[in-house]
Amino acid sequence: MNLNRDFEKTAVAELVSENYVLAAVLYYFGISFYQYPTDSLEKVCKKHKVTPGILIAELEAWAKRKEPTSEELYLNPIELLVGYLKKKHYYFVRQELPFLSNLISGIQPDPEFAALMADLRIMFPLFVDDFIHHIHEEESRLFKRIELLQDIEDGHFKTQDALTILEKDPIHLLADQHEIHEDEMEGIRILTKDYFLEENAPLTMKVLYHELQNFERELSIHAKIEDELLFPKAVELEKEALRKIRKTIQTN
Repeated sequence: MNLNRDFEKTAVAELVSENYVLAAVLYYFGISFYQYPTDSLEKVCKKHKVTPGILIAELEAWAKRKEPTSEELYLNPIELLVGYLKKKHYYFVRQELPFLSNLISGIQPDPEFAALMADLRIMFPLFVDDFIHHIHEEESRLFKRIELLQDIEDGHFKTQDALTILEKDPIHLLADQHEIHEDEMEGIRILTKDYFLEENAPLTMKVLYHELQNFERELSIHAKIEDELLFPKAVELEKEALRKIRKTIQTN
């Protein structure tokens, strides 16, 4: 996107067509891009009492965002890994899912996409409910379990109490129950024919498919971090805590 031209005077639809990220940034400021396709960015910002310069700065900040690599996450203590995953959960629930829901409920589709959008409007809220339930389960069970393990490591429990905690709901059982939620989007993939669109498809549909595909990619990465980094670290933490407790009991 060329920020050197008269960016603020350009129509919103034209700007979004050049950089779909702008649609998400506009939503962040409470603006649904599809409501103002022919209005200039300046006009839309004025209507919503947003300073164009702040919006552009936010767009540039989004472009510079960089996720930590798997190696960086692996080298950090488990509490930082849990903190990172919690932050991603918050981002999914507070930004990405509401943005997708806004697109799905708000887009007025061309006749050729009307049936598909009607199906999506039924399917997507069910996916959101299921996904949020999964996050709550994960945070209340797995993340709490990891906090307990750290408390045991720090000596916050009596020996026998610590042993009781360690022997109940071991991490490997939680790992076995862990659902990989990118598979939950299989129905959406089938409905959208793997996010395929003709070149002349409406901009609104292109943005929607791009965002759905991007969200699925993020879910896949998220699940991989949990499966390949978080669970192995948690299992090792639990094994070490058990070893220390049993050694303490034998010594006494």
